[in-house]
Amino acid sequence: MMSETAISMRVDIADKRLLRTFSYIDGKWCAAESGETIAVSDPANGSRLGDIASMSAAESAGAIDAAQLAFPAWAGLLPQKRAAILRCWFDLIQHHAEDLARIMVLEQGKPLSEARGEIEYAASFVEYYAEESKRPNIEGVTSHLPDAEVELWREPLGVVALITPWNFPCAMLTRKAAAALAAGCTVVSHPSSETPLSALALAELAERAGVPAGVFNVVTGHASVIVKPWTKDARVRALSFTGSTEIGRLLYRQSADTVKRLIMELGGHAPVIVFKDADLDRAVEETIKAKFATSGQDCLGANRIFVDRAVYDAFCAKFTKMAQSLSIGFGMDDPDIGPLMNEKAVRKQEEHVADALTKGARLACGGKRHALGPLFYEPTVLVDVSADAAIMHEETFGPVAPITPFDSEEEVIERANATEYGLVAYLHSQDPRRIFRLSRALQFGMVAVNRTKVTGAPIPFGGTKQSGLGREGARLGMEEFTEIKYVCRDWA
Repeated sequence: MMSETAISMRVDIADKRLLRTFSYIDGKWCAAESGETIAVSDPANGSRLGDIASMSAAESAGAIDAAQLAFPAWAGLLPQKRAAILRCWFDLIQHHAEDLARIMVLEQGKPLSEARGEIEYAASFVEYYAEESKRPNIEGVTSHLPDAEVELWREPLGVVALITPWNFPCAMLTRKAAAALAAGCTVVSHPSSETPLSALALAELAERAGVPAGVFNVVTGHASVIVKPWTKDARVRALSFTGSTEIGRLLYRQSADTVKRLIMELGGHAPVIVFKDADLDRAVEETIKAKFATSGQDCLGANRIFVDRAVYDAFCAKFTKMAQSLSIGFGMDDPDIGPLMNEKAVRKQEEHVADALTKGARLACGGKRHALGPLFYEPTVLVDVSADAAIMHEETFGPVAPITPFDSEEEVIERANATEYGLVAYLHSQDPRRIFRLSRALQFGMVAVNRTKVTGAPIPFGGTKQSGLGREGARLGMEEFTEIKYVCRDWA
């Protein structure tokens, strides 16, 4: 049998067993029978980190076989037993947090402090669902029939498929997998081929935690090859996907014949709205966070910044000065801005900037690649951006901030809502009545008021319109992986 290929690391990883390159299927680390692999590179310098197994469609289908076989025993475990295993997985993630963060930096490029924050975030879902799995799942209902008892049971769906993105390779997997496992489902998962090492490290820790063979499977390879058997197989009862709206639509169509439950967190086009009564310094600071975290590669990232004309010039000046102060560098040096994921991402920044300038915007700072390397792009601020600029209609997914003025509350509500997306909106004001009105009027699944960070394990994460279906996190996140059974019982 082939041995796993070595991962080339520029920094020390204390536990080398976390550096996996094979798929994890049915409790075994598996190479592709064909011997095919996919190279994984460091976006900061293009160096090759290693090669992961590129599994075939048949091998991907084999993961469903393993998960289906494991399902009855896992679903039949006492919830306390599942909770204990999840708790052990959480403890191991916490214990190996530094190694996990460093692996993430190397394959994804994000600054080290952000990677550490993501590991903490990822672990929080495992801890939360370890506790949530023990909650009672039987609800009594007042009977509408004489001499009958009525109950509603929540039962696990069965095998579920999870497809995770490259920008949050740990948190998006645990947010889905911990909820599914807590509910009693078994999992087949596919991480992005650009950042698979984080998922494989989590699988190694899940194995150590005592997750039984077949319950949690991680299948690496080309997404079009790995995922298609999952969408076509009726045994896969739900599919949870985080990624672009375009791919979400494709998966929606592919899953139609088997009538799967779909949980999708798709694209975002978040507005930031700053009123003249806002705390301007705080609004600038929070908008910087909303725009430039993860180097702008975040579905929650601020993509359109609307500022009340009365404070527009002051906001633009303060925001530009702060953007210019952001450091750019390699992730291990913990800068504010790291490299973008690939060449396609950088080209999108260039195209959006060029288009906006052609349509009358002014470049306040940035606007070009950085000398550190081809995937580094300077923090960029565009002011006076016109409504017809592409950046005002398309998700940028990078460190380019477009700012435009508005004159009335009604105008900015209409402009903010004029998008097919509806994930998150950011609002800055100190007027409680205005905050209430805007929170109601904005057509987004989440609204952040005078702050940026709103996510966490106890809250239902998700959007409206074409930003997705269903919710992740909170008890709702676990309920997505369950079915309601109605029992009407007569003892006679």
